[in-house]
Amino acid sequence: MAGTINKVILIGHLGDEVKMHYFEGGNSIGRFPIATNETYTNRQTGEKITNTEWHNIVVRNKLAEICEKYLTKGDKVYVEGRLKNRQYEVDGQKRYTTEIQVQDMTFLSTKKDPNNSAMPPQMNQPQVSNNPSVHDSTPPSYEEEDDLPF
Repeated sequence: MAGTINKVILIGHLGDEVKMHYFEGGNSIGRFPIATNETYTNRQTGEKITNTEWHNIVVRNKLAEICEKYLTKGDKVYVEGRLKNRQYEVDGQKRYTTEIQVQDMTFLSTKKDPNNSAMPPQMNQPQVSNNPSVHDSTPPSYEEEDDLPF
């Protein structure tokens, strides 16, 4: 393979509310952790063991505002993005963190949307994207057509 790839796909549950930071010029960043679980059975003891991994998620601008509006702790999400390592300093000590910079996201469950049950089943998963070619994250409206034969 000639090139390289930096791609992460996660399905997990929010571990906290979306924390927003706003900047001059209208830009914003949202940060929240998601948890992914791995469950297996210990062959020697027969005990069921669950390991939880925590991931730091970063969303930007319009996607961040949508996440803040619709997501709450415990919601299940599909996240697609890239890994980014970052260094910062606290009290003179260097700290390092690995984050997932989100490019695409699908809400798999939300609790804040009161109209969620009124949507058609295939529309219960709003998809949002940081892709600049995607201008509108609202689901398309459905119009009934009377000329269908069935």
